[in-house]
Amino acid sequence: MRTVFMGTPDFALPTLEHLNRISHICLVVTKPDVRKNRGKKLLPSPVKMKAGEMGLDVVEPENIRDDREFIDAVRSCEPDFIVVTAYGKLLTREILQIPKYACVNVHGSLLPKYRGAAPVQRAILEGEKYTGVTIMKMAEGMDTGDMYIKESTEVGDKKCSELWEELSLMGGRLIERTLPLIQRGELIAEPQDDKEATYAPFITKEEGRIDFSKTPGYILRQIRGLDMWPGAYCNYGETIMKVWDGQPVEGTTDRDPGTILGLSDQGMDVAVGGGILRICEIQMPGKKPVSVKEYLKGNSIDIEMILR
Repeated sequence: MRTVFMGTPDFALPTLEHLNRISHICLVVTKPDVRKNRGKKLLPSPVKMKAGEMGLDVVEPENIRDDREFIDAVRSCEPDFIVVTAYGKLLTREILQIPKYACVNVHGSLLPKYRGAAPVQRAILEGEKYTGVTIMKMAEGMDTGDMYIKESTEVGDKKCSELWEELSLMGGRLIERTLPLIQRGELIAEPQDDKEATYAPFITKEEGRIDFSKTPGYILRQIRGLDMWPGAYCNYGETIMKVWDGQPVEGTTDRDPGTILGLSDQGMDVAVGGGILRICEIQMPGKKPVSVKEYLKGNSIDIEMILR
């Protein structure tokens, strides 16, 4: 089995590794290096680094639509499959028609729910009880193709980073199981019900700002769902405070949302819409995340301060 693999973030790594077990990967496609961190150094994608360790050929096209050299390179591989996991760009009809069998996508949701760029985060933010991975035959639209197989898992109280890792491992296992079945004609893709479709657009930095008029449950989903980026945050005076963990507290209050009600070894109680939220772990600028108890050993927090 000859394959071309297309992916960019660490979510794609298990798929790459499992694919390498069952096929000859003739080419790895990833997004170009990006400038990150304070030094603005060019950093390669996780997929590029892993493919280099595995001794695989890697290309990083800027524009896959009009890059004839890239398209010809993919075509020259004569792939049975093109496998895509979180690549970050839509494939053209010309590319979709190259492989012998199909372009197959590993998507981190139970399609047709959460088509798009941030399905793991959106499932947590929306309070889904279950999410999972769908292996689908790619079409020209965004995650609109027919579905080969799904596997689900409970969301529970998992943070995005935890669910991200679980689903990435699930995707790798599923692709190893699915491709041979497709090749042998033993697995037929079923169409999605477009009426049931929902979308998962990119997360913005502003979505991390906590609105204390929301319920404790909503804010806790925000803390869990955005822990990879940008993190849930608020203003303590003029200082940006990140919030990494919390829990609901029984009781009600008539104080303004965001008002700090009290401090204890368990955390900082804050008035929110419909109740009280206990913030258990925080991070101040330039510091590491710590429990509120640890923070109070060398710092103070003003009761009655309103977090915004």
